[in-house]
Amino acid sequence: MDARNPAKVVKDAVESAAEKVTDALTPDVPGKPGSAPPTVAEPTTPQDPLPPKPEQGSPQTRTPTGARTGAPASANGQQGAYLTTAQGARLRDTDHSLKAGPRGPTLLQDHHLREKITHFDHERIPERVVHARGAGAHGVFTAYGAAEAVTRAGFLRKGRTTEVFVRFSTVLGSRGSADTVRDTRGFATKFYTDEGTFDLVGNNMPVFFIQDAIKFPDIIHAGKPHPDREIPQAQSAHDTFWDFVSLHTEAQHHTMWNMSDRGIPRSYRTMEGFGVHTFRLVNEAGETVLAKFHWKPKLGVHSLVWEEAQMLAGIDPDFHRRDLYDAIEAGAFPEWELGLQVFPDTPEETFAGIDLLDPTKIVPEELAPVQLVGSLTLNRTPTNFFAETEQVAFHVGHLPPGIDVTNDPLLQGRLFSYVDTQLTRLGGPNFAQIPINRPHAAVNDMLRDGFHQHAVHAGVAPYRPNSLDGGNPFPAGDAENAFLDVPVRVAEAPKIRANPVSFDDHFSQARLFWLSMSPVEREHIIRAYTFELGKCFHQEIKERQLQCLATIDPVLCARVATGLGLPTPEPTVPLADVTPSAVLSQVGRQWPADGRTVGIVVDPEVDLDTVRDVRRAVFAADMVPLLIAPHGGLIGDLPAQRSFATGRSVELDALLVATAPAPAPDALPARDARAGAAPATRPVDPRVLLMVEECWRHAKAVGAWGSGVAVLEQVGVAGTPGVVTGDSGEEVFTGVHRLMADHRVWERFPATVG
Repeated sequence: MDARNPAKVVKDAVESAAEKVTDALTPDVPGKPGSAPPTVAEPTTPQDPLPPKPEQGSPQTRTPTGARTGAPASANGQQGAYLTTAQGARLRDTDHSLKAGPRGPTLLQDHHLREKITHFDHERIPERVVHARGAGAHGVFTAYGAAEAVTRAGFLRKGRTTEVFVRFSTVLGSRGSADTVRDTRGFATKFYTDEGTFDLVGNNMPVFFIQDAIKFPDIIHAGKPHPDREIPQAQSAHDTFWDFVSLHTEAQHHTMWNMSDRGIPRSYRTMEGFGVHTFRLVNEAGETVLAKFHWKPKLGVHSLVWEEAQMLAGIDPDFHRRDLYDAIEAGAFPEWELGLQVFPDTPEETFAGIDLLDPTKIVPEELAPVQLVGSLTLNRTPTNFFAETEQVAFHVGHLPPGIDVTNDPLLQGRLFSYVDTQLTRLGGPNFAQIPINRPHAAVNDMLRDGFHQHAVHAGVAPYRPNSLDGGNPFPAGDAENAFLDVPVRVAEAPKIRANPVSFDDHFSQARLFWLSMSPVEREHIIRAYTFELGKCFHQEIKERQLQCLATIDPVLCARVATGLGLPTPEPTVPLADVTPSAVLSQVGRQWPADGRTVGIVVDPEVDLDTVRDVRRAVFAADMVPLLIAPHGGLIGDLPAQRSFATGRSVELDALLVATAPAPAPDALPARDARAGAAPATRPVDPRVLLMVEECWRHAKAVGAWGSGVAVLEQVGVAGTPGVVTGDSGEEVFTGVHRLMADHRVWERFPATVG
């Protein structure tokens, strides 16, 4: 360590870096907060609002009734260089209330104070009951034309492009909860088609907890924090959740998905999406088929490891939304392909013995392959999170011609619930007129008035038939591509509160999922069940859930029971004879590493030419390099995005060690607890050693060259699977890049279950 004052060493380094204005500080790496660099002094020359950042987008400037305005998207933003009231009157001061003298009482006549405080007091709207924690982005959908034979929906015609807005979310947590909790994720897509808005409101799991919407309040009440203490937040590891799902065994299939790695996705970009329900499609000839929607990420399906997810919840609770927005800013646009599983529309509404109206069941892709019909690219972040992501309103009943619903009892209840929710959240029935929700098709709905009515309706006759408005609006027919409620025959039956017998199988597909997992994924499922049940207070609930696991698989049950210190129950019914589905496993295939983050450990003594070469190679591979250095600012002429104090392994997908950095001046246990992670006698900064050890423990690829190899040797990981060393940085990066195609180095930790 430098003999000078450690604080002064850091200060000098930062000041020196700040003085160097070079091309190295251009935004090669995403995360810049504003569209222009700030000045040290407060600006005093009036200027118009700055433009949005290049990656930002806003809703099209449409009228409340769907007409193009021709105005730029910025027309919806603030205007002019001067501060005004909401009515446009320019203001001289917004820092001082109007008082009776400098020390006197504030006057009630202060209209600016009242307007400013009143608006602030009412800034918040009710958060969503579920899916409150979310992030959204704009994009475009392009159709391949492969769906034209089965649906007349215009947005699926070959070459047709449609603007979209997608919102990802967690289910259980509040708006302020963490992104990386174990939970189901929402994957909701709003297609602004020229035939009306289509909302595909799905999840990252193809099945749901319940079969009938009347039980939706029950499962959410069970999963939410306990009502007396309002804990735990955004978790299912508590008594009420496991009490419900162990008694209500139709939830066991979804619970198995949730306990798998699917419950902790690596990012929204590496997450599948599913429409969950079966829909009915109708083509130009009036022929119908049944179908399920799938979103397939082009980067593959990848997840976090459990410790990584827990660490991120504290270190960066915004990890998933930051990853999404940084990827778009960097030009690594997230992409998915939309696919359809298509089934004959038979009176039984079943396929291969599977009831297509049961939302707790999948149809394995080996039985009904997913046919890809279009691609989705997210290429713009919101300009304003509240106006767009928070106010976007989805509804499964927003359907274009060519797509219709089925009698799935969960879907039927959602058709009521979504509109009902928006009435409270968005202040009335005119939520479709909020810019993010405005259709891109002409609207003439005869709906009038109500809270927040933005349209200025003409005419005097909002009813049909009329003659005073010339008969307008007129009904449309097939020639005008009107929406068709498919005239499906409803079987004669008594009114009854019951499910069909086919809904009674609650365990076979949970077993199918378990048997489809690789050994390492089974280890993770065992750990998840053990952790979650271990957090329950009552032994009876643990024992009841173990009985459910015994019905799914004896090995799973026995391993979880051992972890809980409880006896292993015997199955009460014969185990289902099922055929595993290889598609359900996330392990065993290779995928592009585009958009991943590679950390590079450097210090002032590093060979900068080699680091430049490696950095260029990482960019060329469509990934983002983060230089991690003893301090912020510049290392030579290269920008350090993280310091040893601010960097953590969990934000990286791989780590390269280019040097063996000595302990930095702030490597003091009294200042940074991680500085005590290794004996002070070791010559390398202990936070770097910890970063290497964590990356290795989380099955990530690690590489080193030159003096960096000594760091791997100190940690004790040199020569282990997934650890690459070599003579040059580019050679090492090539090996690490190759390993990243598998996402993780799972062979580093051999599984104990088959």
